[in-house]
Amino acid sequence: MKLTRASDYAIRGVVYMAMQSPGAIVVIPEVAREMDVPVGFLARIFQSLSRIGIVVSHRGKKGGYSLARKPEEITLCDVIEAVEGDIRINTCLNGYSECNRMSFCPVRRELAGVQEDLVKSLQKSNFAELAAREKAHRESRQA
Repeated sequence: MKLTRASDYAIRGVVYMAMQSPGAIVVIPEVAREMDVPVGFLARIFQSLSRIGIVVSHRGKKGGYSLARKPEEITLCDVIEAVEGDIRINTCLNGYSECNRMSFCPVRRELAGVQEDLVKSLQKSNFAELAAREKAHRESRQA
């Protein structure tokens, strides 16, 4: 599995938002500048994150985005799946119509285990932890 740029940028954006005070509203240009992401691309990504319920869109003069949940309640898996869809490391894990070898394939069981481990690992990593690491990195660069 290879993450797309959209997933990478979504993760960066949510990390930045998780670094802010609870309830803070941020604007896309700020997030893009701080996390080195193209503004237009990030705007489209945040629209997707809003539809899924990871961020909330605020309209008006003081509009922007805020997190829909606490950072510790948002996992890497949530953000990746919001952008990419369900995590599947091979088409044979999408369902029985994908491959005519599924009933006897010796590799499918192994791939299913790897996929399960990957998803579990991504579900353990939350944005409170990732934001803390990002803050520590930024502080070490300033020292």
